[in-house]
Amino acid sequence: MVRRARRINRELAEVYPYAHPELDFRNPFELLVATVLSAQTTDLRVNQTTPALFAAYPTPEDMAAAVPEDMEELIRPTGFFRAKTRSLLGLSAAIRDNFGGEVPGRLDDLVTLPGVGRKTANVVLGNAFGVPGITVDTHFGRLVRRWKWTDEEDPVKVEAVVAGIFPKSEWTMLSHRVVFHGRRICHSRKPACGACPIAPLCPSYGEGETDPEKARKLLKYEKGGYPGQRLSPPADYPGEPAPGLAGREAAAQEAALASAREDAREDAPGGARRAAAQDGGAARGAKTAPDAGAE
Repeated sequence: MVRRARRINRELAEVYPYAHPELDFRNPFELLVATVLSAQTTDLRVNQTTPALFAAYPTPEDMAAAVPEDMEELIRPTGFFRAKTRSLLGLSAAIRDNFGGEVPGRLDDLVTLPGVGRKTANVVLGNAFGVPGITVDTHFGRLVRRWKWTDEEDPVKVEAVVAGIFPKSEWTMLSHRVVFHGRRICHSRKPACGACPIAPLCPSYGEGETDPEKARKLLKYEKGGYPGQRLSPPADYPGEPAPGLAGREAAAQEAALASAREDAREDAPGGARRAAAQDGGAARGAKTAPDAGAE
């Protein structure tokens, strides 16, 4: 099993030499926020939403001081926007108060932040700090079980098993390759077995469509000739960039951004109205957004 697993990883490296995190970000804070927002939605939806969010709140200090209702409107397209707003306000305040305004680079510190679990922490560590980590999302878990690397369902146990198969230097890129394959070819309900480049290595071959022509029609993103999920993909990405928000949603977000900026100007001297609004937002409930591991 170990030999086959390592060969699958080598094959995936040839199929997806451009594998990368599919969230747009420019720094650790943006990646952390985007990953929290990605819970229960697509990376595309997050990428379409975060440009306006980061225009309004570019730093943890800015975000911690946000009026909750303004932030809710900005992130509404991602779903669970009230719970996610509470998480973002909480983690931003914690970064400001406990870590000097800088996203911490240790797993033990990251998981103390509201809305941040082990999966989110590994995403940030592996892609913003270069610390190897295995990201067990639904795609990763589904594929490693299909490949019989493990039959564990618990993400922490899956992570431990896979970590024992591969050298630490491979962990981050392995995660990207497996997730890329799960999103493009090895789908949950209809895997495109007949178009899969690692079909000869797959013990579950035949669970999906085996006819090559029919299987090719199931391919997604660049493998199917469609745009990817990032609005600003890496230079070596062979597909087209994703489109931004359009129409009514774009107009609504632009209005929300204007409102956030206006509130920031009005509250700059004393911040009394913002503080009152934050207290009101907190009173609506103590639940936080699910960690992105619940994807």
